[in-house]
Amino acid sequence: MSDLERFAQDGARLGRRYHEFLRVPSLSAGVYVLPAGAPDGQSPHAEDEVYFVVRGRGAFVQGEGRRDVGPGDVLFVPAGQAHRFVDVTEELALLVVFAPPEGSS
Repeated sequence: MSDLERFAQDGARLGRRYHEFLRVPSLSAGVYVLPAGAPDGQSPHAEDEVYFVVRGRGAFVQGEGRRDVGPGDVLFVPAGQAHRFVDVTEELALLVVFAPPEGSS
């Protein structure tokens, strides 16, 4: 089992969709898992954010734009910008990196 899968399972066991696994002074990283059909209720963050789609399919809405996403896609969201995942057709597992660390701004 990969580290990323283990981190996702840790989050699920704790009842969380997002599970942070790394925090240093300059950034934080975690795994975000959205089941098929689940709503993404996140709001804008005070930090820049990068998503890497590990597995699954859905769409990503950022500002006024929308794009379909799947394995291997990379998404950047500047601090303060509205964004969310929609129309999740296959469970999405996402590697998420915040800079500076989430909640430190």
